[in-house]
Amino acid sequence: MLDSLRNLVSELTGGDKHPARFEENDYRLAAAALLIHASTIDGNMAASERGKLHDLLKSRFALDEAATDELIDAGTLAEHEAVDLYRFTSLLNRSLDDRGRLGIVEMLWEIVLADGRATEFEDNLMWRVADLLNVSSRDRIALRQRVAGESAESSGG
Repeated sequence: MLDSLRNLVSELTGGDKHPARFEENDYRLAAAALLIHASTIDGNMAASERGKLHDLLKSRFALDEAATDELIDAGTLAEHEAVDLYRFTSLLNRSLDDRGRLGIVEMLWEIVLADGRATEFEDNLMWRVADLLNVSSRDRIALRQRVAGESAESSGG
């Protein structure tokens, strides 16, 4: 009965038009899940992080509003089901070149620094993800400094 109701709601909302726009092997889903993990690792997702997450996914992956919201929903589900980071980083390693992986680390820094600071949990996450993505410490630190500098400039500081 519950499945029938779910199917009806799905049909009424057009849910079957593209039931899985973001397949499990889509690097955008892996990136979204990592970004969501980064935004919630310190216990809560600040409004600044939520806005940054939406803006980053929309602009970096050239998505419309509906697709961005769908990717965030799918990424949130994938992040909740994941037992480790390797599921996402291994897919990103297979899908992206060096420049693409640097872009993921840059996006992660934008999320981590969206609220103006990085907690020790966020710093540790960045170290682990960068390492799993084969991004050097030097590049990870340079990206952090660049994002921090851009954040300071855009906030007038």
